[in-house]
Amino acid sequence: MAGSPAAERGRLARRRLLEAAVTLVPELGWSAVSTRILAERAGVTPSVVHYHFPSLQALLIEAVLGAMGEVAVAFEPALETAGTPEDAVDALFASVGEYTGTDPMSLLFAEAYLAATRDDTLRQGIREILAGLRARFGGWLTEHGVADAEDTAAVLFATVDGLLLHRALEPESGGGATSAVLRRLVR
Repeated sequence: MAGSPAAERGRLARRRLLEAAVTLVPELGWSAVSTRILAERAGVTPSVVHYHFPSLQALLIEAVLGAMGEVAVAFEPALETAGTPEDAVDALFASVGEYTGTDPMSLLFAEAYLAATRDDTLRQGIREILAGLRARFGGWLTEHGVADAEDTAAVLFATVDGLLLHRALEPESGGGATSAVLRRLVR
């Protein structure tokens, strides 16, 4: 059964606000996104922002955590085809190959990590995403005989994050040598 037209308009406005936040954070920076700018980008009035969310910060957090969660689960199908831990490291690097460090999603992550140093709710949300990733990848590594699997997964994900930050400064960083070094971690 379909909802009322008003409820559907509300869902659409809420989705447009979240999508606008995901595009504005990398464009402007977390602290430069205002209710007015966000509402304008989403094609709604500023009052609609506060109708759907308790605050601008709550909206930004929900939007960014949703986008980060989507990126996090995008890696998981690669594990299904990886036969060895070394293949899994290659799959991890392949899953972030499209990110340059200056693309919108890389900037979204960088902005979110920085904002999380000042916001406990955002920090906790990111920690939960990372913990889920580490647990799933760590479990896979355990099944494939890697010692200290969850700690190894944590180091691998932290390395990928760091390499993406470095790509923004040195686009040539993080090439094949990095993958070879990290493949040794899982042998």
